Amino acid sequence: MADSDVLTFPPVELAPDAELTHAVQAIPLVRDAQRLAAWTGVREVTEDGLLTADDARAAVAELGLAAGRLHLLWVVAVNGRLIEITRAGARPGPGVADPMEFWDGVVMDVLDRTEEGLTGSGVVDEHLTEILATIYSVRDGMPVSALATGILQAHEVGCEARQAELKRLRMTLPGELTEAMRLLEYCGLIEVTGDLVRLTQPGVWAVRRDLLREGHDAPSLHEVAGFAALTAAELVDSMLQGKASASAATLWLEQRIPEDAARELIKIAASGNAAQRGTAGTILEELGPEAEPAVREALDEPMMSRYAAAWLGVRDLDAPALGEGDGAWVAVDTLAALLYITAPVDSMTQYDILGEDLLSLMPAMGRSDHPDALAVLEMLSAHHPDPVIAKVARKTAMKARSRP
Repeated sequence: MADSDVLTFPPVELAPDAELTHAVQAIPLVRDAQRLAAWTGVREVTEDGLLTADDARAAVAELGLAAGRLHLLWVVAVNGRLIEITRAGARPGPGVADPMEFWDGVVMDVLDRTEEGLTGSGVVDEHLTEILATIYSVRDGMPVSALATGILQAHEVGCEARQAELKRLRMTLPGELTEAMRLLEYCGLIEVTGDLVRLTQPGVWAVRRDLLREGHDAPSLHEVAGFAALTAAELVDSMLQGKASASAATLWLEQRIPEDAARELIKIAASGNAAQRGTAGTILEELGPEAEPAVREALDEPMMSRYAAAWLGVRDLDAPALGEGDGAWVAVDTLAALLYITAPVDSMTQYDILGEDLLSLMPAMGRSDHPDALAVLEMLSAHHPDPVIAKVARKTAMKARSRP
């Protein structure tokens, strides 16, 4: 997964293991899978390892199950080792020793069913992981109506849906989503109160587990709580060392007055190296207009003035105009961060931070008064994977060395 694909989610509070285990055992899907396994006992199955048609009808009737959910229950019971399939047929299985590993497997079985049709709505199935991640992001839950709007927008943009399809979906999606919410409640992932939907505690645990598996930044409150007490310098260094994530920075900001936090960060950025400046600047971007007084003061800091002007301008606040030379200086500073990061830098992605602008900015970068300008050009000439950019960087570095 590329860094640009990594999403950052707010820290969540996880319930204690004992509470989670108890909650998992009470989930209707889990209870029904256990009941189905006990009912099945030792029994013949089809060549595909499924109940015969007669047994399937009997299971639905005798256990009071919804016929449309029987296959999901069977998959959960078999994959969760409640049932073992052998050449002789089905028989009781040993189960999974760790209840939460069992629950993780249940959720993966549920999500895997979207390809075959889980909720009865093709659109909901297509966007189910996004839906769960969206609910996960909102601590206090979100209205189902807002969820429907988000699905329509995602379907329009991500799937390039035509207007006729969107018009039909606006009519049918609310009903489809209501039915899907009922199924997700049955599966133990969500709870709905009125129009508000939120994840259950087992749901929070499972969705976070899935996000981590996909490489996203989804910490628990316990993991990031200690970072809130750090100084700005300690936080920046922890982030550069990979010990703290963007979520830790968000929590750090929540514990501070915006103006004070901005001053701490600006002090580090103005006196530190390019990597520290870039990291502090990234945290600073999370602050709103409340931090304006501190950022405006940074206009007088030589190493921060351009960033401060850009920060103000993006927020439609009065700010000095930036010229071509300023853009080249920022380009050098952005790439200079790689000089101070100890991890190996050898991929196109890391050197291609500036994209197509790099080549056109190169001459101005050679004329820049940035203290790392020559070192950046030499780095590009020696390591950039594009031979054209490496050649231009080499020539620009030669000119920069020959300047008085």
